[in-house]
Amino acid sequence: MSTKITLSMELRTLIEARLEQTLKGIEDTLARIFEKQELDPKALQEELKSLEETFNLLFQKWNLEILYTLFLKGTIGFGELKKVLGVNSRTLSDKLKMLTKHSYLQRDVDKGPPLRVQYALTAKGKNTVLLALPLLYYSSSTETATKPKKT
Repeated sequence: MSTKITLSMELRTLIEARLEQTLKGIEDTLARIFEKQELDPKALQEELKSLEETFNLLFQKWNLEILYTLFLKGTIGFGELKKVLGVNSRTLSDKLKMLTKHSYLQRDVDKGPPLRVQYALTAKGKNTVLLALPLLYYSSSTETATKPKKT
């Protein structure tokens, strides 16, 4: 049960404008870096390989949904998170452990009784959501803009 985030036209326009500025800034920064230092193909390949693990983790099923839910809801318990996402306990537990291990989440245990486990985003988790939202928006908007029309 995945809930699609819909953006108002005003918000879409703002995101598109900011995204253009951000992309231009990244492009300029990379151009300056490449002017000052040469990256040989092997070093570039190693750099890309190190990024691949992060992308693979983030884009596994449920991981972004968990991060976005925590971003929108703040601190939330295991049971409520399970209910909101509609995911089984084992899968959710595994995903939460992995995201916590990689410092995207903070896990707080209240020994109770009853035992309660709360999850919240770390600064890394929050920043990841803030960076991923425009990326996903951009990817989906350019995907629909470049799809050939069916006749």
